[in-house]
Amino acid sequence: MDLNIALLAGDGIGPEVIDQAVKVCDAVAKKYDHNIKWTPALTGAAAIEAVGEPYPDETHEVCANADAVLFGAIGHPRFDNDPSAKVRPEQGLLKMRQKLGLFANVRPTFTFPSLVDKSPLKRDRIEGTDLIILRELTGGVYFGERGRKDDGNTAFDTMTYQRFEIQRLAKKGFEMAMKRSKKLCCVDKANVLEASRLWRETVQAMEKDYPEVTVTYEFVDAVAMRLIQWPKGYDVIITANLFGDILTDEASVISGSMGLMPSSSVGSTVSLYEPIHGSYPQATGKDIANPLATILSAAMMFEDMNLTQEAENIRSVVNKALAEGIVTEDLAEGGKAYKTSEVGDWLAKNI
Repeated sequence: MDLNIALLAGDGIGPEVIDQAVKVCDAVAKKYDHNIKWTPALTGAAAIEAVGEPYPDETHEVCANADAVLFGAIGHPRFDNDPSAKVRPEQGLLKMRQKLGLFANVRPTFTFPSLVDKSPLKRDRIEGTDLIILRELTGGVYFGERGRKDDGNTAFDTMTYQRFEIQRLAKKGFEMAMKRSKKLCCVDKANVLEASRLWRETVQAMEKDYPEVTVTYEFVDAVAMRLIQWPKGYDVIITANLFGDILTDEASVISGSMGLMPSSSVGSTVSLYEPIHGSYPQATGKDIANPLATILSAAMMFEDMNLTQEAENIRSVVNKALAEGIVTEDLAEGGKAYKTSEVGDWLAKNI
């Protein structure tokens, strides 16, 4: 198979972890007789510095014409520490999601047998956790009307949702639930927010189309608590943009490290695959960043292309690396810490 993949390394540790994912993907391609054409493009702070725009038109063309997008991370302290900055790396991410129609962020949360005791949560609480959070990605408060009034002393951000935005995300959630344990949880704040009441009534109306799926409705504050108390009680969760942003980061600590969790952002024509961690500027250029989340995101990419053997091959060698201690310093805990590039080389060799 010929695969055309857009490669957006981004900022900070993005280029370093992306390099390892490319090594692993190329090893998989060689083993299974595929040909991958990698097309690099600029985004984030790197793009601002080069062309003054965090998501240039040229980058969009590369992404729109690709079979998939493999993405590193964006962000730079120069922008984080300047609240008056007019152009920010994160604006590129929002623009990319909107222009590519990436409406659903798929965030799996699971445990690794060899790392269960590294989690801040007790083994009996988390062992066997395997859930997916679907976060709506192109609507809600991040894209609603915003501004200042009263001479800048009052600020507002508006949570706005259209029914079709909820329906397309919920449809994906129902379909995922049908392939798993047929449990779906819709997370909202319908006791307070009108937008959440629209979410709830829309999903309730869809239940009849999926009679085998058991649907529950929970308030976001309760779910924030239960994800820590009882994560094994959830299977597929669907929720709005803001709530999903918070809950997915909370869920990421269950595994023991943000450096382990992959994600995808699904669109109607192209999807994007990225680690959940940020650009981690303090580690830039030190060859110490954990590349496993990016590599597991590449596994999700292969899976979505129906290349399931390839995806499973990547996951199996990642589990082998974790079991044998071929890990970066964030997971070494007194043992030998391997460099980012050494982990990538080991995985590619073992594939």
